[in-house]
Amino acid sequence: MVANARTAAPTAWLPDMQSLLDFTLLFAQEAQSAPKSAPEGPSIFSMLGPFLIIGVLFYIMMIRPEKKKRAAAAAMMDNLKKNDRIVTIGGLIGVVVNVQKDSDEVTIRIDENNNTRLRILRSAVSRVLTEDGDGEKKD
Repeated sequence: MVANARTAAPTAWLPDMQSLLDFTLLFAQEAQSAPKSAPEGPSIFSMLGPFLIIGVLFYIMMIRPEKKKRAAAAAMMDNLKKNDRIVTIGGLIGVVVNVQKDSDEVTIRIDENNNTRLRILRSAVSRVLTEDGDGEKKD
């Protein structure tokens, strides 16, 4: 009896051959009735539109204003002349004493009493202070 119990246990959980064959035929029929071509997705041209719009907005909002700001700063540095009041990027306020067109250095006077002068780079000039007709300084 012990030998029969051991041989019966492994085959008890196996399905019979007929149900296995039916199961296989069912999947074969479903595969044959499936459509042969995959459904078409959106075309490449319809997906390209949003990317073009994002690119144009990026240019208008980020690149163009930065180019204008850089061109204005370059024009300001090229137009420095003697006796201009300037502010450096470090916050020093001074008067231009010596500037040369071919040089990157500018000499400024920062103290009227001691005649203290500094040599700075043109790129260190943050802005030029100008005076309006009513005497107020305008940034």
